[in-house]
Amino acid sequence: MGKIVAVCTSERKGTRKKNVEAGVLKINFGIEGDAHGGDWHRQVSLLALESIKKMQEKGLDVHPGDFAENLTTEDIDLVSLPVGTKLKIGESSLGEVTQIGKECHNKCAIYYQAGDCVMPKEGIFIKVLTGGPVYVGDKIEVVS
Repeated sequence: MGKIVAVCTSERKGTRKKNVEAGVLKINFGIEGDAHGGDWHRQVSLLALESIKKMQEKGLDVHPGDFAENLTTEDIDLVSLPVGTKLKIGESSLGEVTQIGKECHNKCAIYYQAGDCVMPKEGIFIKVLTGGPVYVGDKIEVVS
């Protein structure tokens, strides 16, 4: 079982997200108020704090949200979860893994600073099956 260490949103796609500490997961949309939300398969992006720490060890000053992830997690091995895995988030939300990693069409600022970026390889995406609030400190666990 893992935990949520940041809940991040942005007003525009393709930008770093800000940790807003709490949000509302909406069915078939994503996080309310986030530019990445919509009726598609990549409604919410997740990245492990452990992945961010890899980039910090390379000397980068990066933090949760800087890779444009919505939920930063800790103590859950996101990249080992197969597509179709169901995740309980917080008290009532349920998400389904729809994609592991992504193709990076345009190299981001992080890539140019470090020569690498973890989101395309270690980030995952989910669609929201059951909505509800999500807060920093909430549990995230595999349910099937």
